[in-house]
Amino acid sequence: MPAPAPPVNGDELCAAVTDAMVAFHQRYYHREPITAKTSLLGDDLLVCVLGGVYTDVEKTMIEIQKKTMVQETRNAFQNTMQDRFITTVERLSGRQVMAFFSDHHVGPDIEIELFILAPTETSQDGTAQDAV
Repeated sequence: MPAPAPPVNGDELCAAVTDAMVAFHQRYYHREPITAKTSLLGDDLLVCVLGGVYTDVEKTMIEIQKKTMVQETRNAFQNTMQDRFITTVERLSGRQVMAFFSDHHVGPDIEIELFILAPTETSQDGTAQDAV
């Protein structure tokens, strides 16, 4: 499915963000998460929940009680990637990302990418405009 022409909103935005986060995982971890879903809560909270994200190497490290090492490595990588994630969401939504949070959990194997979008203002013609 070709990527939608940005900016998009609603269900189309959620699908585009999900596709982008899955593509990042495929590119950098060489595997897709088992599950992925993005939801827009209210008008400004965009959350992507990915399941089954750990690689075989990470799973092995967790099994041999090296969970902290896996978490530290994931955190460092997520911090490195945050500008790419933010830029992607801003391009897709046409809105500024005011804050970004990323975390993951061991057992169950879940990762969350949370974006707080800047509020929109309605212009005189009734279309939403980015509030900067």
